[in-house]
Amino acid sequence: MENPDPSFRRRLLIESLTVVAADPSAQQAWVDEHGVLADEIALDFDHAFRMVESLVEGGEISREVLPDLQAIDAVFAGMSGRENSERWGREALAVDPGWTEARELASRVLVDVQGEWNLPMPAICIIR
Repeated sequence: MENPDPSFRRRLLIESLTVVAADPSAQQAWVDEHGVLADEIALDFDHAFRMVESLVEGGEISREVLPDLQAIDAVFAGMSGRENSERWGREALAVDPGWTEARELASRVLVDVQGEWNLPMPAICIIR
């Protein structure tokens, strides 16, 4: 389903949530396809999350999704630090409870914002 809203910021949020919400096997295939680490999923979300307030103020997303978006941010923040490095491995996507929680929250936001959660995985361009 193509998003009729041309907003780059909104598209960035939807695409980042799509990857966070995807099944672990789809996430693993995505990181393999793009040659990135699992932490790229959280980094993409972080970039989009920084613009959420302006999306709410612009009427592009509902304020009601803010608690779930903030919870995703908190989950990823709680996974940070050298002592949690194993939580960012490819295999952790399938077994780590933080990834499971973030996946559930992202799915809920996508349903609220897009009407569905299982959207096509976005392509990314890596500049090396």
